[in-house]
Amino acid sequence: MDKDKRPQIKNEEQYEALKDKGYSKEKAARIANTQLSGEKGGKASNYEDRTKEELYEQAKKVGIDGRSNMNKDELIKALRSN
Repeated sequence: MDKDKRPQIKNEEQYEALKDKGYSKEKAARIANTQLSGEKGGKASNYEDRTKEELYEQAKKVGIDGRSNMNKDELIKALRSN
């Protein structure tokens, strides 16, 4: 991989904060790319409890293609497999 390029980061704010704390780029990226990164204390709601609009916004944040044509169940499946 080219030194100037890095993998896509799902939670850029968390990535930068971890780097500022002294984490390596690799470890910061790995943590920032975990599912529900940035959520504290495991208090993120279940996908089934979220509205379709909330799921759509989450899918938008993580860059899921075709999200505008998906129903709620399809959004949940896509988010879980991402």
